[in-house]
Amino acid sequence: METNPAVRSCEVLVSGAYFADLVFHGLARPVRPGTEVFADGFGLVPGGAYTLAMALHRLGRRVLWSADFGTDLFSAHVLSCARQEGLAEGAFRHHPFPVRSLTVALASADDRAMVSFQDPVDAQPLVTVLGRLRPQVLMLPQLRWDEATMLGLRAARKLGTLVVMDCHDTPATLDDPVVREALALVDVFTPNDTEALHLTGAGDLDGAIAELAGLVPTLVVTRGGQGAVAVRDGERYDAPPVRWAAGIDPTAAGDCFNAGLVHGLLNGWSLPDCLAAATLCGAAATTGPGSSAALNAADLVRHLARSPRATTNVG
Repeated sequence: METNPAVRSCEVLVSGAYFADLVFHGLARPVRPGTEVFADGFGLVPGGAYTLAMALHRLGRRVLWSADFGTDLFSAHVLSCARQEGLAEGAFRHHPFPVRSLTVALASADDRAMVSFQDPVDAQPLVTVLGRLRPQVLMLPQLRWDEATMLGLRAARKLGTLVVMDCHDTPATLDDPVVREALALVDVFTPNDTEALHLTGAGDLDGAIAELAGLVPTLVVTRGGQGAVAVRDGERYDAPPVRWAAGIDPTAAGDCFNAGLVHGLLNGWSLPDCLAAATLCGAAATTGPGSSAALNAADLVRHLARSPRATTNVG
């Protein structure tokens, strides 16, 4: 990966909205209409694209986060947390009106349900932010194919910026040619197994992986407690799950997984080593509310020393 500090203002640009996550964890049973369930614990924690930026910052990366904040309490809370973490503010934008983004997360040990709300706000033009900051990596927390994003993806390609995009429960499918066009401009795509199946309409996960791997240079599919699968240049890597302390909230696991993956890519590690870092970061995140348990660089190195690597299969 090209690295020229005289040209690049930051290693990673994260572009995406903040969320304030109201996390109820330790639910004894699923919540159903007409019933009440008491949680073992509760936390108000910053989430959304904050998690990517914070997790990368803890891993020692130079990261800027393009996000919008308003006059509301949720904006103030997440902005305060970002400042406590020491996140650089060079890509923040502040508005004289509320910009509320919040999620109520109902988390058991294995899964979660979420209800979200966002005030509408026109995001900063991605192409403008990219031209100003010229990052090595652009991270997008959701599959997007709107006109502004497509312009940004093409600009990233011209700048030599590596694009890493998650899926994040989008209703899109590959039946839409614009979705395929967007994925053709992505370097690393990281859906989970459910998202991969929905996106492709494949009958099984292997079929979904094969179809998506034909569209993007590097595909990484997370599988929750079953680990992850990556495909690059026709070679498939199956990463085993990480056995950690009992989890209490899986809300931030996917974003922390992606942070560990990008950390490894920036270090020039092999794909199996990147997957090992990613699975460790994702598993650690489940041990605290939201992203509060995200690993720092020293802890990641310590755990990597005894972490198994992905097995290789020729696809």
